Amino acid sequence: MIASLIVGTLVSYYLLDSLAKFLNLKSIRTEVPPEFANIYDSDRYRRSQSYTKANTLFDIVSQTVALAALFIFWCLGGFRLLDDWLRSFNLPVIWTGLLYFAILCALRELLSLPFEIFHTFKIEQKFGFNRTTPKTFVFDRSKEWALSALVAGLVLAVILALFGSFGVKAWLYAWLFTAFFSLVLVYVAPTMILPIFFKFSPLQPGPLKDKITGLCKAQNFPIRELSVIDGSRRSSKANAFFAGFGANKRIALYDTLIANHGSEELVAILAHEIGHFKRRHVLQHFLFGQLNLFLLFYFASFCVSDPSIFEAFGVAKPSYYVGLALFFVLMKPAAILLGIVANFLSRKHEFEADKFAANAVGTPEPLITALKKLSRDSLSNLTPHPLLVCLHFTHPPVLTRIRALSAAGPDETQSFERCPVSTPILP
Repeated sequence: MIASLIVGTLVSYYLLDSLAKFLNLKSIRTEVPPEFANIYDSDRYRRSQSYTKANTLFDIVSQTVALAALFIFWCLGGFRLLDDWLRSFNLPVIWTGLLYFAILCALRELLSLPFEIFHTFKIEQKFGFNRTTPKTFVFDRSKEWALSALVAGLVLAVILALFGSFGVKAWLYAWLFTAFFSLVLVYVAPTMILPIFFKFSPLQPGPLKDKITGLCKAQNFPIRELSVIDGSRRSSKANAFFAGFGANKRIALYDTLIANHGSEELVAILAHEIGHFKRRHVLQHFLFGQLNLFLLFYFASFCVSDPSIFEAFGVAKPSYYVGLALFFVLMKPAAILLGIVANFLSRKHEFEADKFAANAVGTPEPLITALKKLSRDSLSNLTPHPLLVCLHFTHPPVLTRIRALSAAGPDETQSFERCPVSTPILP
């Protein structure tokens, strides 16, 4: 019964997701939307359509293989066989659990690695985005795996120790530890983790830095560092982000973003990100994530020792580590639903941050221009199907955002000062 429910739910979502992708292909328009007529020539628009088609077909194939691999592993008794093999070494239960998860994760990486290589060096290369060399790719993946093994291994070891000591009642302690650890990562990531992958350089003094610091001062937004990232070593796509909480905030601009946008557009992009902090979106997303973790551990307490779940996956000897691994498969449908809710909230927050940015710089035009350029330079699909947006998009379609910005007048209810420099923003 449980096995049938899991299979039915996973297959149903796979079919729904595939339908959304096919509908998205059908919704591609041949004519450039009027709002982009001055920035998207017909040649580049056709390239964006081809890019969308290539990525969509790639996603369908990779997800089909991943789902088929899960079912094959399940049907062949992989969860049981792996557990029996590891138990034969008579290691302490925590080490057995760590190895169990490590091997499952390694199998998943081995399955996804060829697809990642193909996407980077075929699709991204074909459309002129890839700048990652094979050497950089290998180093990046090696560092990701080592860091994941260290961080995830530490968290999992503590969780297994808690379940070993307190039984199913350990779920609350496990959640508290994970919540604390995730909060620590928020502070540690900007200074210790991100520099492992990117080279950070201080933004040089000049008009751009003056405008950005002027914006931050006007919005009472303290920053510790203002840096430039060597994103061009890996891709021609542009980006920007904030990291950290409180006085530990850091602004990072990709060098590709600086190269392709004027200072007013860059300031508008940063005003948008400041809007996320001012509107407490960052805090809301963090709390929503902690709520997800709370629910995950709560329901895990019912599943990690339920004999019917182990039976559904063909596992003969229940254990907390196998129970947790099976729980992640079992909870995938619920995680999908929570993801849809999180995406809806994220899209709502993007509209709010856009409005904040337009008011902060006194006009929506710089942000509109920045959004248009970003879409053009990344060959974005300007007319995605609503079902695909609902399932996957954390940002509203760019055309919808531009129309909302164009239609909105100044918000006189804003309680913040406007930036004394004329500037714009991006997502």
